[in-house]
Amino acid sequence: MSRKAEYAVEIEDLTVKYGDHVALEDISLQIPRGAFVAIVGPNGAGKSTLIKTILGLVRPASGKVLVLGEPLERLDPVRVGYVPQFKTLDRSFPALAEELVVSGLRRAWPGRITRKEREKALTALERVGAAHLAGRPVSRFSGGELQRVYLARAFVRQPELVVLDEPATGIDVLGEADMYRLLEGYQKQSGATLLMITHDWEAAYHHASHVIVLNRRLIGFGPPERALSERCLREAFGHVGHAHTVALEFVRGKHV
Repeated sequence: MSRKAEYAVEIEDLTVKYGDHVALEDISLQIPRGAFVAIVGPNGAGKSTLIKTILGLVRPASGKVLVLGEPLERLDPVRVGYVPQFKTLDRSFPALAEELVVSGLRRAWPGRITRKEREKALTALERVGAAHLAGRPVSRFSGGELQRVYLARAFVRQPELVVLDEPATGIDVLGEADMYRLLEGYQKQSGATLLMITHDWEAAYHHASHVIVLNRRLIGFGPPERALSERCLREAFGHVGHAHTVALEFVRGKHV
C-alpha cells in the first residue's frame, strides 16, 4: 500500500517555536486514513499549534509534515475542511447560512451565489440536517444551529481530512450528541479522517478511534483505552485531581 493511501497525516521530528518559546518538541506520529483522532492535553500543551501546523498556518522550526501524502506547500486546500472553535463571523453581519457555506467553496465571501454553488450549499446543509436554515440570517441561530452551518461549510468540498477545534464549544448536551452523530455519519459516508481537539475525555473515549495525549511532547498515541491511561494522563497533566479521577474511572470501565 502506498504511503499516500495509508496515512492522512505523517509527522516526523516536529518542533515548533514562537520566538524562544518551544510550543511543540520532537513530535513524531502517523495518523491512518479513516481514523477519528482526538487531541487532549492541558491548556498551553500545543494542541492548537499542532492543528495549525497541519493546516499550514504555522511554520515548523524543524521536522517534516505530510498531509494526505503531500508536503504542505503542495497540498490542495480543497482536500481539507476546518471547523474553528471561535466563530469569527460578526453575528450582526447580515449573512445568510447558504452564503456562509458557499464561502467554504470559494475560500472568500461570495458577492453573488451561482446556481451550482447554491445546489452544493443546499446539499451540504441537508447532510447536517440544516437545509431549512439556508435562507435564514446567521444572527438568529443558536449555538447548535451555527455549528451545523459551520459543519456544512467544512463538508461542502467533501474534504478527505476534517480538522475541528473544540467543536462542542457553545452547544448543549443534545446538540453535542447530534454533532458527533453528524461527524460519524460523514466519516462513514466519505471515508474521511477526523482530527479534533477536545477537553472532554469521555467524548474522546466514546467517539475517537485514536487519541493523542500532548503536553508540548507526545505523551501517548493510540486507541483510547491505551492513550488515556493513568500514566499518560499523569505525565500530561502533572497530577490527578477530581476531574481527572472521574475520567480515569470512566476509562477503566468503573464510571456509570
